[in-house]
Amino acid sequence: MVYFEQLKESQDAWEVCAEALAKGIYSDDHVKFFCFQVLEHQIKYRHGGLSPAQQQLIRETLMKWLQGQLMNSQPEKPFIRNKAAQVFALTFVMEYLTHWPKFFFDLLSLVGLNPHGVDVYLRTLMAIDAEVVDRDILHSPEEVRRNTLIKDGMREQVIPSLVESWYQILGAYQQSHPEITCQCLEVVGAYVSWIDLNLIANDRFVNLLLSQMSVEDLREEACDCLFEIVNKGMDPTDKTKLVESLCQVLQSAGFFNVDQEEDVDFLAKFSRLVNGMGQSLVLSWTKLAKGGDVKAAAEALRALETKVPLLLQLLVHDDDDISANIVGFCYDYLNVLKQDIMLAVMKKLTYDEEYNFDNEGEDEAMFVEYRKQLKMLLDRLAQVSPDLLLEAVGRVFNNTIQRWQTASFMEVEVAIRLLYMLGEALPASHGAHFSGDTAKTSALQDMMRTLVSSGLSGYQHTSVSLEFFETVVRYDKFFLVEPQHIPNVLMSFLDHRGLRHSSPKVRSRVAYLFSRFVKTLHKHMNSFIEDILSRIQDLLELAPPENGFPALLTSDDQLFIFETAGVLIVHGESPAERKQALMRSLLTPLTDAFRLLLAKLASEREEERQAALADCLSHAVGFLLEDQVSTYFWSCTVVFRYHVRSRTVVFRDNVWSCTVVFRDNVWSCTVVFGDNAWSCSVVFRDNA
Repeated sequence: MVYFEQLKESQDAWEVCAEALAKGIYSDDHVKFFCFQVLEHQIKYRHGGLSPAQQQLIRETLMKWLQGQLMNSQPEKPFIRNKAAQVFALTFVMEYLTHWPKFFFDLLSLVGLNPHGVDVYLRTLMAIDAEVVDRDILHSPEEVRRNTLIKDGMREQVIPSLVESWYQILGAYQQSHPEITCQCLEVVGAYVSWIDLNLIANDRFVNLLLSQMSVEDLREEACDCLFEIVNKGMDPTDKTKLVESLCQVLQSAGFFNVDQEEDVDFLAKFSRLVNGMGQSLVLSWTKLAKGGDVKAAAEALRALETKVPLLLQLLVHDDDDISANIVGFCYDYLNVLKQDIMLAVMKKLTYDEEYNFDNEGEDEAMFVEYRKQLKMLLDRLAQVSPDLLLEAVGRVFNNTIQRWQTASFMEVEVAIRLLYMLGEALPASHGAHFSGDTAKTSALQDMMRTLVSSGLSGYQHTSVSLEFFETVVRYDKFFLVEPQHIPNVLMSFLDHRGLRHSSPKVRSRVAYLFSRFVKTLHKHMNSFIEDILSRIQDLLELAPPENGFPALLTSDDQLFIFETAGVLIVHGESPAERKQALMRSLLTPLTDAFRLLLAKLASEREEERQAALADCLSHAVGFLLEDQVSTYFWSCTVVFRYHVRSRTVVFRDNVWSCTVVFRDNVWSCTVVFGDNAWSCSVVFRDNA
């Protein structure tokens, strides 16, 4: 061994080894193997230092050795043939782009269909794949560049000839030399990943491969080869057609009758092939669905669904290897089912064009109830696959909002609705949707940023307007993360898009939503307080029965606006004197109107007019109480910690004594007004 190592390092000993190989001097297998090792060492580490004549000697040595194999009655041992193939491959890598561009043509013209020569040719092809293509082997940047050039050169110059040689080999040795046929199938499977698939995925070649599925000695390798073909990246529509054509032939040949097959080794290979075909169909469907090709996506889905019975047969097989090989397809198919259901639910959430938003009747009520059922289904899907739902909603939302100016109101409304529904489908503690899981928070933050900066708040349809404000308030903590969007959203609440919208339904809902928005974000509104108060001042005026003009807001809506104004004033950073002035300017118009109405009530004799005036006075008292409660008790009494949506004020015999019943909780209080209408005590029952 020491002597052999000295030969490797010698400057000219490789020539002795080359001569020994070319002339077949030695019969000892170990000596022949070592001669190839010396030659390999020379090519790998010293090739650049060889003269052209020495490089030519190496090429001649290899071809003479190969020529000798054609004449031998018995082939060399496999380990010698493998080592020879490595040396051929190394020489090819070093010289194909420069000195030996006809490498493959020289090999093919020499070996013809001689089985010994074909064996070395196929082993050489696999060795070249390992040197040039195998991604598991680390290469330097220079080697990567070189390998890319080699593959490009092969595609342009020799690949069609190589494919033709494979076809000839597969046909010639199917019966006489099944081991060579298996080698050739392995080569095809290795090379198909980077050559033109049309050279392989054609009727002539595929039919040959399918015929070998029926040959017991070849079918496992044929399965592996077909697996590599269906795994090849290609156009999704073409991939669907390819897989379907393969499946039709396999099914016709009886391969889908899994129960009748006893060869578990073959079934393990077959289940791997089915897994590859199934996953390829899933990938095709996904690409086509995302690309909007509805017809082609439906065809891919139908093709996928026809494979489910076979999937189940292989999944429940007694042999665990067979079952394990199909799990990937099973998992992907479940994802398809979930996505398909999600897409169906999203579609069915959409309003019909006939939906009457101005006069909702029985049909509209039934649809609202149906929407609730769909929401529950979406919530269940979110429990199973939250990431999948987030991705699906994000895709629908972004595609729609990008074209909201031209999209129908049904499309726009359901896109925002889906974003809104994520808040419950993917719940967060205390509404903290914008902290924690990065993937979720990032996706929601992106969608909210798109929503509030897209100009969508100006869409002229009540359903879209309502959904916009509902979603903004559901995700009000988004504005704690990106407060720069608050001014624009504030304006949408205050102008014709919100509190001054043409629809009473929108105005009423926005009044409540605005109060919630302000309660969450009042700390970020100090610089806007006085502007907000000036913009809502006219909305807070009493609407006495005799003026004949309907108010923009109902008295219940005004309650929320008074509450909002109180929160802004009390929690603002202004000095106490300024807060008092703001409160005075807010309440003075109310007290003045109250005095006028009270005087009219005292002199009014008609019962219907008395009731109307008393009702207006009742609202005034409610407004004052609302403002005082929101101002002085909201933040310090546990009862008011949660938002109370409405209060019912019931007057007793004396207009100055009333009971205020708070809905949605058990707390009640009695408000007793003293001699001065603006002085009162609040007594809570069952609560200190």
